[in-house]
Amino acid sequence: MSAGYLEILRARHAARLLAGTLVGRLPNATAAIAIVLFVRAAGGSYSLAGALAAVYGVANAVGQPLLGRLVDVYGQPQVQLPAALASALAMTVFACAGTGLLPVAYGAVAAAGLFTPPLEGGLRALWPAVLRREDQVHTAYAMDAVAQEVMFTVGPLLVTVCVSVWSAQAALLVLNAVGVLGALWVVVSPPSRAWRSAPREAHWLGALRSPGLLALLGAFLFVGVALGSITVASVPYADDHGGDAVYGWLMAALGLGALVGGVVYGARRWAGAPERRLRALVAALAVCYLPLTLMPGAVAMVALTALAGVFLAPAIACAFVIVDRHAPRGTVTEAFSWLVTTFTVGASVGTGVAGPVVEAGGALWGFAVPGAAGAVSLVVLLATGRVMAAPAGSGVVAASSENDPNRAAEPRFSSGDRA
Repeated sequence: MSAGYLEILRARHAARLLAGTLVGRLPNATAAIAIVLFVRAAGGSYSLAGALAAVYGVANAVGQPLLGRLVDVYGQPQVQLPAALASALAMTVFACAGTGLLPVAYGAVAAAGLFTPPLEGGLRALWPAVLRREDQVHTAYAMDAVAQEVMFTVGPLLVTVCVSVWSAQAALLVLNAVGVLGALWVVVSPPSRAWRSAPREAHWLGALRSPGLLALLGAFLFVGVALGSITVASVPYADDHGGDAVYGWLMAALGLGALVGGVVYGARRWAGAPERRLRALVAALAVCYLPLTLMPGAVAMVALTALAGVFLAPAIACAFVIVDRHAPRGTVTEAFSWLVTTFTVGASVGTGVAGPVVEAGGALWGFAVPGAAGAVSLVVLLATGRVMAAPAGSGVVAASSENDPNRAAEPRFSSGDRA
């Protein structure tokens, strides 16, 4: 199972780029949890915590495609590092000012989200240049999704450890300082400094002129809603079953389940169209959210949360391949950033919706939100099946060297539908 991953990691610069990207994304990956715990430690309400986390997420959603487009135009180092510094500085202001002055708090978290560097999209743009073989790139996408889940497993534990040992304020400061170091490690690497996007056609819509990409984004908006609502719904559950430590374990279990699912998914090559496979994965994801409403004891709840995450990483890895098939020429970083953005917007909507739902009906109604969101995501995929599965020759854009190492003529890899 590990042979394919080891082959990727042995490639020159691959391990460095992967590790640096994960460390650089740590502040973004833990922001919702850290903000919620910080606001609650300051005596704020669930609604305020959810609202601030949502503002961060929405600002992040706005910034990712804009910064991704700048990366496609100007290169990675010129955009990624200044953005990382600006985001960390804004979060430092929030950690020091607290929630006493709400305009300052909202402005600081908005700036932190807006300037979050698009490291995730940047890494996926680098894989074809670093690996060069199609099968390796597909394996790297799966490994990328698995590695993210390691971060989502370890990240919540790091937040709760920082909160327990120091404070919620220290957690915000430490994680953002570490994130800057991760971004720096990536942008000074030779592949990042040498990478240039393929020439792009001037168009105000950029990557969004691809109908297949739009359909995928519509589905992943609701996957993000599901994930974001679990983040908030788990807080009152944890308050009744052991406090912050239980909350940290629930969030870690969600990442651990996705990690296991991603490892199994990436261990083999899958025949058939990835669009059809994504529908099956999202259906399984929605079904696995339903048992959360049972709300058993802490140990059993951790197990159910892990189950809820099992199909998340496979769905994300499959989505990466679909983005690669539909991204217009010269927009690869922007296209991947739009996927990150849409997922983040959905998570922000989920946190914003779950806060009032939890206050009105408790954790039970909060855990009902992810199941409903997963079902809506599946409906979107079913309704847009024709658009996403456009036959060869009917694509609106041609693939380019930046996101198709085999120089396929159509918006798909040259080997067909194997991923």
